[in-house]
Amino acid sequence: MIRKADPYRDTDVIDARAPRTNQAIVGTLSLLALITGWWPILGVLAGQLAIGLVFGRRYCLPCLLYFEVIQPRVGEGRIEDSRPPRFANIVGAVFLGAATIAYLVGLNAIGLVLGLLVAGLALLAAITGLCVGCEIYRFAARLRGVRARRIDSVDLIELGASTAAGEIVVEFTHPLCTDCRSLEAELRAAGRTVVTVDVSRRPELARKYGVVLVPMAVAVTSSGAVVERLA
Repeated sequence: MIRKADPYRDTDVIDARAPRTNQAIVGTLSLLALITGWWPILGVLAGQLAIGLVFGRRYCLPCLLYFEVIQPRVGEGRIEDSRPPRFANIVGAVFLGAATIAYLVGLNAIGLVLGLLVAGLALLAAITGLCVGCEIYRFAARLRGVRARRIDSVDLIELGASTAAGEIVVEFTHPLCTDCRSLEAELRAAGRTVVTVDVSRRPELARKYGVVLVPMAVAVTSSGAVVERLA
């Protein structure tokens, strides 16, 4: 199978199905631990999440299951930013660790609540794709100053674009973003002149123009005035 993103090298992005596989495993095992009373499973899950976060995907068992067993059979899914699911894993590890400690010191009710919270949110994400931890990360990013906002003009010279080409489309993209490539192909097929800005190489431009998610595309005149938001 040919991969667009190497799961062990291109760690700034991830196949969107991989986090959902991890969430399904964590959610199911957490629920099993609470139903059966085998609460030490929560500690094992917390440790496994922590090991994967610190040492990488090669040491994350659910990651290995997906990338080595499932993905070669079903193909590569949509590629997305790996930071939101990574943050969700951090939150999960903290809550599972806290639940384990609560059980150890006899605070079973607190351990149960924390464990149920992890199980419920993990299974919700696995089934519906709604990752609460990921959404918290995106909200926090906006609080740090990365805010989506209206763009009235862009500096074409700063972007390395010609100012004599008439109306062009400026697309903020990432080299491993599946949706970015699809949008660029659609625009070029429609006869549009497209200038791409790789946010992994020009993060200062992403912050300047308030690019929270890619792809983001605007049609601009030769003077840089924005006439239409396309994505």
